[in-house]
Amino acid sequence: MNKNSNKYIITYASVMVIIVAAVLSFAALQLKDRQDNNVRMEKMGDLLRSIGKGEDANSVKDKFAYITEEYDKYIQKAYTVTTDGNISDGDAFEILLNLKSEYDKSAAERNLPVFESNDNGKKYYVLPTWGSGLWGPVWGYVALEEDWSTIYGIILDHASETPGLGAEITSSAFQDQFKGKQIYSGDKFVGITVLKNGAENNPHAVDAISGGTITSRAVETMIANCIKNYGEYIAKQRQAEVAVVSVSEVESEQVNTTDDE
Repeated sequence: MNKNSNKYIITYASVMVIIVAAVLSFAALQLKDRQDNNVRMEKMGDLLRSIGKGEDANSVKDKFAYITEEYDKYIQKAYTVTTDGNISDGDAFEILLNLKSEYDKSAAERNLPVFESNDNGKKYYVLPTWGSGLWGPVWGYVALEEDWSTIYGIILDHASETPGLGAEITSSAFQDQFKGKQIYSGDKFVGITVLKNGAENNPHAVDAISGGTITSRAVETMIANCIKNYGEYIAKQRQAEVAVVSVSEVESEQVNTTDDE
């Protein structure tokens, strides 16, 4: 066959494409389990970091075993809720792995994950979030304290924000600002506002990243849009907490009255 002919060139190129495709498909199949485990480990690690745990993952010999052990120790419950405030029967972690597709559904069809931590009797509730940044997806994990309003910790990440600018949402300097901030003002959900400056004394705001205002505000929008979906469920939990506190106060008064007698 004439190696300079069009027929030879097309045949050779076609054969090479088929061989390369076959090799890549084989490699993808062989590595799929490992890739899936890496994704799960990353998600578990981020959940833990939002509550201040699993921070030694990069310094241990067996990272997967360490994260799995920490996750089992501190994440006591994982369940899903609907936008009308009821617990549903979805698999929280499987939905977490495909969170974007859940938000592509109508609000009535969504099952949203809640991860409940218990650290020596202190409970935290981690709500995963998903949104769009300047150049691609952004996502995060918002850990709330028992009042369902105070942010205990937050972990943020992105797919393709600008290094040194929007990508700084992953920095501790930005994320640490969220600690102690309130997403409710009384019974009204207000989220977290991103300001160019002056957020220090504002319980509902953080300062934007210098040069990364668009991505910073994308985080603001993401938190507002996602946590609003939990609004009915959070309202029920906050009302239950108020009821428990009220009962405790009544019981305490009764005890004090008995002591006085």
